Amino acid sequence: MTIYFGYEKPQVIQALRYHFISRREIRVMLILVNVFAIASIALYAFGKVTAMAFLTGSFLWIVLMVSFWFILPGIVYRKAATFKHEFSMTFEDDNFTLSHEKGSKSWPWTALKNYVESPHFFHLYFDSRSFFLVPKNGCKDTDEVHALRQLIKEKVKKG
Repeated sequence: MTIYFGYEKPQVIQALRYHFISRREIRVMLILVNVFAIASIALYAFGKVTAMAFLTGSFLWIVLMVSFWFILPGIVYRKAATFKHEFSMTFEDDNFTLSHEKGSKSWPWTALKNYVESPHFFHLYFDSRSFFLVPKNGCKDTDEVHALRQLIKEKVKKG
C-alpha cells in the first residue's frame, strides 16, 4: 500500500499537542498543577492565602497551559522542515519506506517502539522522543485508512 501526503498546519499542531499531552511526565505535571490551582482557589476562598498568592498561582497556571497548548507545538512546527514537504510512504509486510524528492529511507517494522492513533494521524514512534506523523488524509478513502490501521496494529504494539 502506498500513500501520498503533505502536512496541514492546523492538523499538525493538533497532533503535536496530542503528543505532548500524552507524554507521562507532562501529564503528571499538568495534573499536579491543576491540583495546585484547585487548592489555591480553596485556600483563597477560606481566607488562608492572600489575593497576591492566589493571583501568582493563577498566572503560573495560565502560563503553563498556554505553553503546552500553543507555544511548544508552534515552536516544533516552525523548526521542523519535515512539515513543509510532500512525501509518499509505502507499507509492506516486512518494512515501510518514506520517499521524498531528495531520496527515500526504509525501516523494518521492528524499528518502531509503538504507535498512537489520533484523529488525523498515526504517530509512529521510534523511541519516546522520535516519531513520524502519517496523515490519514493521505489515504484514498476510509477503507484504505482501515487497512493501514490493521497493518500497523499487526506490526507495531499500541502505545
